Amino acid sequence: MTKRILLKISGESLMGNLKYGIDVLTINKISNEIKKVYKKKYQLCLIIGGGNIFRGIKGASEGIDRSTSDYMGMLATIMNALSLQSSLEKIKVPTRVQSAITMSQVAEPYIRRRAVRHLEKNRIVIFAAGTGNPFFSTDTAASLRASELDCNFIIKATKVDGIYDSDPVKNPKAKLLKNITYDEVINKNLKVMDMTAISLAKETKIPIYVTNVFKKNSLINVLNNKGGYSKISL
Repeated sequence: MTKRILLKISGESLMGNLKYGIDVLTINKISNEIKKVYKKKYQLCLIIGGGNIFRGIKGASEGIDRSTSDYMGMLATIMNALSLQSSLEKIKVPTRVQSAITMSQVAEPYIRRRAVRHLEKNRIVIFAAGTGNPFFSTDTAASLRASELDCNFIIKATKVDGIYDSDPVKNPKAKLLKNITYDEVINKNLKVMDMTAISLAKETKIPIYVTNVFKKNSLINVLNNKGGYSKISL
């Protein structure tokens, strides 16, 4: 049985060493890691945050109401999705971008059945614009799409190896938590994903793996139960 995975990539991961924006070398490196998973015949869908671009416009958004600010963030995720699509297509990985906000010139609208059909035809589907609603993060969008599409699990690709019992930057003796429950994440208020996303994943029993996207073969290692990562499950 073909496994279906949702990969959540933070917008900040695309910045590389830049203060904001998209670093082409970084996005190409991430695309090559994604291709390794794709070549193993997994059905793969992606959600990208918008922090790398929204960080650059955040100062200009001071004084703007929360709903408008959130829509600006959604537009940032569309820019990231198109960038990643271009990078993947260059290495011969077929993709489709589906947006929760109607933008017919650049992306398909999000339609669940169409997304499933793309996955069945071995195309990667990149979901942009979050849920299409303000007050919901791209983490929540990841849990929502994974639930809708019956994904086997979610991989959250970040800048760290997984979930630690304390900040590994401040505490060199911080311990990597290999396995942790949804309830522990919620009760300890761990900042790996927002609480709405964790609660939805718990309700639909979708495990979440957290790994470092910048380490070579990190994504494929999660699938092979190797390397450093954390698993959130019941």
